[in-house]
Amino acid sequence: MEWLATPEGWISLLTLTLLEIVLGIDNIVFISILAAKLPQGQQATARQYGLGLALISRLCLLMGIAWIASLTQPLITLIGKSFSGRDLILLLGGIFLITKATHEIYEKLEGNNGQEDKGNRVTFSGVLVQIALLDLVFSLDSVITAVGMVQEVSIMVTAVIISMVIMLLFVNSVSRFIEAHPSLKILALSFLIMIGFVLTLEGFHVAVQKGYIYTAMAFSLVVELINIKLRKRHRTHKVKLNQPYH
Repeated sequence: MEWLATPEGWISLLTLTLLEIVLGIDNIVFISILAAKLPQGQQATARQYGLGLALISRLCLLMGIAWIASLTQPLITLIGKSFSGRDLILLLGGIFLITKATHEIYEKLEGNNGQEDKGNRVTFSGVLVQIALLDLVFSLDSVITAVGMVQEVSIMVTAVIISMVIMLLFVNSVSRFIEAHPSLKILALSFLIMIGFVLTLEGFHVAVQKGYIYTAMAFSLVVELINIKLRKRHRTHKVKLNQPYH
């Protein structure tokens, strides 16, 4: 922990913590949308457990940096391209995100409302399993970023823990805000489709400048927040999205 006595160490910690929070926003959105399918009394617990799983997966990956490095070794070759373990995880995660978000948009807009049967019943454990699977993808991207920025493992661990504590403090507020504004939920699901597409491209070794992606997402979010503010005074009725899991 010698970095505690150096300004460079504290600057690295602050920079990495902020970056981890930015990378974790999409994770919060995904957790919030999945947890919203559960009964009201279980949603806050599911969100907290989801972020807890994200913290555990990130710390486990950080402790296995050597294993992470081995994920870059080619495992299989398909259609003339070699794919490593990291590539496969990104591909599967990206495809899952695109499929899941697209299905959620359909259910919210054109699905049945207030129906529950064996085909769409949601359980607490089932939601946690879905969260855990996506946490692995988000965690891998986050940890690889940390490894590329900082050499000290203790700085990485500290930054991840601080960022997760901050997200735990605000996850319920973010979730309530998303639930209160249907258009924002559709926008959030669209963000997940874009993130899934980026992950899929990275799995195919196509470099994507994350700055452009986050800038586009931030711009869209600011425009929608302005729309929400302007519509609040003149709204006569509120759009209700379908929720087949009531």
